[in-house]
Amino acid sequence: MAKIVKHKMERYAAAHSTPLPPLLEELVAETNETMGPRAGMLSGQLVGNVLQTLVATTRAERVLEIGMFTGFSALMMAAALPEHGKLVSCDINPETIAFAKRYFERSPHGHKIEVCEGPALDTLKTLDGPFDVVFIDADKPNYTAYYEASLPLLAPHGAIAVDNVLWGGNVLDPQDDNARAIVAFNDHVQRDERVTNLLLTVRDGLMVIRRQEQPS
Repeated sequence: MAKIVKHKMERYAAAHSTPLPPLLEELVAETNETMGPRAGMLSGQLVGNVLQTLVATTRAERVLEIGMFTGFSALMMAAALPEHGKLVSCDINPETIAFAKRYFERSPHGHKIEVCEGPALDTLKTLDGPFDVVFIDADKPNYTAYYEASLPLLAPHGAIAVDNVLWGGNVLDPQDDNARAIVAFNDHVQRDERVTNLLLTVRDGLMVIRRQEQPS
């Protein structure tokens, strides 16, 4: 996947952002060592810090995550939740779920995380809102479906963050199903009069979405 931001600039940004705690540094290292090409699915320090800041600044108490992978983003967001806060994370892969749970058990914030194993679209039908923050980072062809299923669960002043919305720059000339799905999703949100949205050029592109304020 092509880099949107040059390596030197990304390293500079990382060096001037709050570093990861040791447990998450270990999680990142083990993910890189054991997950092969899939390790690129990990959201990383910069996106993780954006998500953590989003949870903290919205004073979120409930977070919904669609796509957990090895648990990095879940732990970053859980750290910003209050002690009574809850993060519901949806994933379908037993291998990565087991990986993530090992780290959840070692984290002081792991007790805030509930893992729902199975197809996320099925899980979403069983959940009650509101959620203050929603993070979508799962299979790209279902992005629009995840968005539509999670928007009714979003708190009135909540926010949705969606990862990989630049897809290595391939949104400019989509040549595969994933790229075309991302383009369709970005266009769908851009046309959606229910929300306002901001596409950030952080890592592989991060879309932040909130409900459109109704005139008083």
